[in-house]
Amino acid sequence: MEFQDVVRRRRMVRNYATDPVDPAIVDRALRNATRAPNAGFSQGWAFLVLDTPADVRAFWEATADDIDHPDEWLSGMMRAPVVILPCSSKAAYLQRYAEPDKGWTDRDEARWPKPFWDMDTAMAALLILQTATDAGLASCFIGVPPERDAAVREAFGIPDDFDPVGVVTIGHHPPDPADQGAAGSPARRRRKPVEDVVHRGRWGHQASPSA
Repeated sequence: MEFQDVVRRRRMVRNYATDPVDPAIVDRALRNATRAPNAGFSQGWAFLVLDTPADVRAFWEATADDIDHPDEWLSGMMRAPVVILPCSSKAAYLQRYAEPDKGWTDRDEARWPKPFWDMDTAMAALLILQTATDAGLASCFIGVPPERDAAVREAFGIPDDFDPVGVVTIGHHPPDPADQGAAGSPARRRRKPVEDVVHRGRWGHQASPSA
């Protein structure tokens, strides 16, 4: 698939067919994820892959109230056969920038204008989503509810120095071609024109690229 087609077709899918996903596609998505930008080449990320029915069920048990009586959203999401948790390590970034070639002599988090460890891992997650789209698969990015973080960590042994930044579900598109997506999806909600969100030279100046 051409890159522009991948960008155009990628969307959040919250309902899946139950067909298994080719493990080779998952492996490709993970390899692509490690090509994401990361400050100082810190590589402060890790990816928890849940791709067996038991592990996927354990994830939803840890994050949902009652998976035996799910609502429509949860029913659709639970059918995804692959769940990936991209996790960031702040410690890895603080350690990397305390190394001699970076010139910092401490690990003070205040030096960072933004949490690059989370941002870089989120970019890695986007590459997973794009790879799924390129392979003709459906995917979605959601968060771990804050009140469920401890349960997820305990269920899967996530160490204290790694933090899930979100959850990627991957599966095949649902068989129902009439599925139009969630109420907040681009299929039902107007996408802002580029000229409304791009400011050139000064905020509020929306001159065209050719001006």
